[in-house]
Amino acid sequence: MTFKEYLKNNRVYLDGGLGTLLQEQGLKPGEQPEWWNLTHTDVIVRIHKDYFEAGSHVVCTNTFGANLLKFSEEELEKIIAAAIVNAKKAREQAEGKQEKFVALDIGPSGKLIKPLGNLDFEDAVALFAKTVQLGVKYGVDLILIETMNDSYETKAALLAAKENSNLPVLVSNAYGEDGKLMTGASPAAMVAMLEGMGADAVGANCSLGPKQLQGVVKELLENASVPVFFKPNAGLPREIDGKTVFDVEPAEFAEIISEMMQKGVRIVGGCCGTTPEYMKKLTEKSCEIPVKPIAEKNITMVSSYTHAVKFGASPVLIGERINPTGKKRLKQALRENDMNYILTEGVNQQEKGVHILDVNVGLPDIDEEILLEKAVAELQSIIDLPLQIDTANIGAMERALRRYNGKAMVNSVNGKQESMAAVFPLVKKYGGLVVALTLDESGIPATAEGRFAIAEKILKTAAQYGISKKDIIFDTLTMAISADNTAAAATLTALANIREKLGCHTSLGVSNVSFGLPNRDAINSIFFALALEKGLSAAIMNPHSAEMMKAYYAFRALRGMDENCAEYIGAAESFTVVQAAAATEPGKDAEESGSELQRAIIKGFKEKSGEITTALLQTMPALEIVDREIIPALNRVGVGFESKKVYLPQLLMSAEAAKSAFEVIKASMSGVNTASKGKIVLATVHGDIHDIGKNIVKLLLENYGFDVMDLGRDVPPEAVVSAVTETHAPLAGLSALMTTTVPAMEETIRRLREKAPWCKIVVGGAVLTKEYAEKIGADRYAEDAMETVRYAEIVIAESAGH
Repeated sequence: MTFKEYLKNNRVYLDGGLGTLLQEQGLKPGEQPEWWNLTHTDVIVRIHKDYFEAGSHVVCTNTFGANLLKFSEEELEKIIAAAIVNAKKAREQAEGKQEKFVALDIGPSGKLIKPLGNLDFEDAVALFAKTVQLGVKYGVDLILIETMNDSYETKAALLAAKENSNLPVLVSNAYGEDGKLMTGASPAAMVAMLEGMGADAVGANCSLGPKQLQGVVKELLENASVPVFFKPNAGLPREIDGKTVFDVEPAEFAEIISEMMQKGVRIVGGCCGTTPEYMKKLTEKSCEIPVKPIAEKNITMVSSYTHAVKFGASPVLIGERINPTGKKRLKQALRENDMNYILTEGVNQQEKGVHILDVNVGLPDIDEEILLEKAVAELQSIIDLPLQIDTANIGAMERALRRYNGKAMVNSVNGKQESMAAVFPLVKKYGGLVVALTLDESGIPATAEGRFAIAEKILKTAAQYGISKKDIIFDTLTMAISADNTAAAATLTALANIREKLGCHTSLGVSNVSFGLPNRDAINSIFFALALEKGLSAAIMNPHSAEMMKAYYAFRALRGMDENCAEYIGAAESFTVVQAAAATEPGKDAEESGSELQRAIIKGFKEKSGEITTALLQTMPALEIVDREIIPALNRVGVGFESKKVYLPQLLMSAEAAKSAFEVIKASMSGVNTASKGKIVLATVHGDIHDIGKNIVKLLLENYGFDVMDLGRDVPPEAVVSAVTETHAPLAGLSALMTTTVPAMEETIRRLREKAPWCKIVVGGAVLTKEYAEKIGADRYAEDAMETVRYAEIVIAESAGH
């Protein structure tokens, strides 16, 4: 029986932690656990065997960190081959009559993907692809992608698995205490993307204990139409007598996991700190719980790298302004590759309250494939709204979908066989909510019945490609009433029939209805209201139109979608302000007011920040720009990040924009001595190649004026001590992601205490807690990058006072 066949009607028990067990068996600080597949075969086989005998159906190979960033091609093949042989040997030796499977375990690369980091998306796909290819070559049964804390890297790993195997793929993410990934994605956003791409199960693992992750798992269950799995840590780590222990015992662990199984979790296991004893308790506790069938949720949604937008509960607004049709200035910007203009259009529409941005760059005299891909990437770098990829160019559509971080809307497919044959395979591969135009080889039917028939044909064909109707949204085509006074009625009737009889969502490009008529906003807004009453799910519209926004807010208030009419009241003031010559921007958060440079930095406009700074230098001293413009903007974003109103991608892009401004300042002051705030040494500890957190801290510290010595990753304790003593740095920052590398951190701290007693030590990483950090001798545990900056300011101020 294959794993996929078994999963259909059965619960599945995964294995538990491995790293802490290897430490107990003698894994040294900084030693790569993957080498133990070759050097300590008996230990690895025994641990796998113990998990099988505790009741696990699946054991994961000892390959969590096995990739080409860490090993050569020759080493990687030897390690993965040995890891799979060890797991299979354990399966052969283990007692127990349950089905037994071997999963290729794939963890994060330790790198952030561009634009937040230096790793290109395609390079990330290639990195994971090599590991997958070897797993397939040596015969695993399934692939487990786990502990991913970035949605974009998760997509790269899943894409690599899908393109290089036909195996079932389980995908799990590491969520923080706020219920989101490090880069901001909610569980619903991850379901939208992963289920759309064909993951066989989605889940949560690591980072926290079972209690803390219950909310995340509930959100996964509410949104997923595929099996959900749960693989938490054994609580939070602490140190007792020099040994790392976790605060949730096996019985409590089994109790909490069993409760979640009753709610519908289908696949369970353990992560850091769990052992075969945990799995034995869990299988005993939960084996009689009835297996709940997997329910189709029928949720139509798209997502960005932070959140999902769902269709049905309230009308969805799609901003139309990034489309060159009838827009002379945008055409010019596209031809001149002026991304600042395009980004500004996107930000302005976001501030007006749209939920999704339409992106169309189609002009006959440009390379649409390159420009659409670039526009999507640039917009996603500073805006967290989902995008609608709007193109008739199939090559451009695929390039944009491949790079898109989330689940996009795709505009569009139609009833022509040629169109469906080109678009549906892309939607099936990359995921997406595809806009289906009700036209075919015969053109646009004049009647509602004709358009409904095409919708039925599109649904039937989509099903043949494995695309559910929840991922089709119909556009019944808005036609100009100036040419046909029955056009609007046909569109609205077809829309209502599709919504009621097919149960599908609908979208319209509203403004087409008034083409050729005066006072177009009056026609558009009334047509919009009529369409909403007929069940319109989404509208591509101009959010700068006061009449359209009035119709939207009024409809929601009248339909009971706006509690206490709060949003209508809040928007009412802007209705009177939105005029052609309005100097303000209605809907703009007052907290985001400020100078042009501050606004550019807050929004993450890298090029624009440099350009504004260059102009400011003509009238303002350089250091005054730093103190009055750059630092206040960074502080505003930092406070937003600390209060969970701003997510990591926005923080990093703002930091990059500030960096662009600083570079202009530095160039203007060449030859002038400028004192730094102080020296700080940073390192990812020995044995750990995950330097995402460290790199984020470095970027922010440098923007705040600190002189940072970055020693890189996998840094031996003696190298850290040498750097601190040579520079007499008052502060050192250490990072570790894996439980197996925390002993190396502790050793580094011990040596710093001996050789550099003046140096304060701040530590961070997914496996640490405040209590644990204190136990291993650190002065401060920083939960995030901004906390490190705040602590650095305190330390440097204190050292300057002595």
